[in-house]
Amino acid sequence: MKKHFVIGLLVALLAGLSLPPVFAQSTGSVKGVCKDGDGNPIAGATVEWKNADNGRKYDLKTNKKGEYFSLGIDPGKYDVTLSKDGKQLDQVKGIPMGIDEFTQDFDLKKSQVEAAKQQGMTPEQLKQLQEMQEKASKEKDVVKQLNEKLSVANQAIQGGDFDTAITQLTEANQMDATRDVLWARLGDAYLGSAAKQTDAAEKTRRYGEAVGDYQKAIDIKQKATNPKPEDPKILAAYLNNMAQAESRTGKVDDAVKAYDQAAQLNPGGSAQYYYNQGAVLTNAGRPDEAIASFDKAIAADPNKAEAYYQKGVNLIAKATVDAKTGKVIPAPGTEEAFTKYLELQPSGQFAEGAKAMLQSIGSTVETSYGAGKKKPAPKK
Repeated sequence: MKKHFVIGLLVALLAGLSLPPVFAQSTGSVKGVCKDGDGNPIAGATVEWKNADNGRKYDLKTNKKGEYFSLGIDPGKYDVTLSKDGKQLDQVKGIPMGIDEFTQDFDLKKSQVEAAKQQGMTPEQLKQLQEMQEKASKEKDVVKQLNEKLSVANQAIQGGDFDTAITQLTEANQMDATRDVLWARLGDAYLGSAAKQTDAAEKTRRYGEAVGDYQKAIDIKQKATNPKPEDPKILAAYLNNMAQAESRTGKVDDAVKAYDQAAQLNPGGSAQYYYNQGAVLTNAGRPDEAIASFDKAIAADPNKAEAYYQKGVNLIAKATVDAKTGKVIPAPGTEEAFTKYLELQPSGQFAEGAKAMLQSIGSTVETSYGAGKKKPAPKK
């Protein structure tokens, strides 16, 4: 009787214990390592596990070592895709996933070998392909660094910090000396910095550096193997800026030639190029040539008011004085030039100057120009 009581008590005690329920595992886990064609880890990539049966996706990110891992993956058949920056790098389809841990590595070099075999490529052809891809990868990295330096330089130029721009662009050209835009921008930096120099020798040196940099940009653009429709306009802009730098170093004839080339390359901008040419010739004390340049600017754009004014200024320099009467005898076309300017820009920046010039040669200033009609100066 006592024995049965003990057994019954044990059963009751066991029944009273609170034990957690045990469930069968229903999901699995995945892991892997992703490497590029050079065997380096692919960090920051996305490994997408997509259930081929129901479309459910698991997007997993790789760490700095190229590793990824995840729990809670439902069983099924999966297509696994490796991508980075929106570009698919590799893919494996039809992976059977159970409730155990599954390892799926990605090795792009091995994948290339397998793909080459399937396409019937020889080992030599595969090597060439890999070399091309490696070159493209390095090119991408270099371009990224160049763009970063160019961005810093552009901000520095806008802020007037030309020396920082010069440093950044010089380093960029040392990395890759085949980019015309980098040489041209370096020319811009030297051109801008030269004007701020107080030492005459340093000023001249910087203008000379600008000329050399623009010339390198021009040479590279002219030798481009795949010319683009916009190249002539870009070349014209380079020539225009180089001409400005050349004029500051006293190379007026070289500047005139560069402006002519710019106008030929980009007829749409020729009015400005010829105007700039006329300004350089005016500053060089060559009025006849300056007048011819302003005439070209006017022919290209009959509404370019400033060209009429500057033409008139150069014609004033050709005025003579009657020895007997002391009367100023303006060169032919002087009055017309200033009058046309006032017609186009009655309140322009040179309006008062144009009116003064007309009065100095005894011409009438029309009321429509806002100055009132004035009588010619009396003869002496």
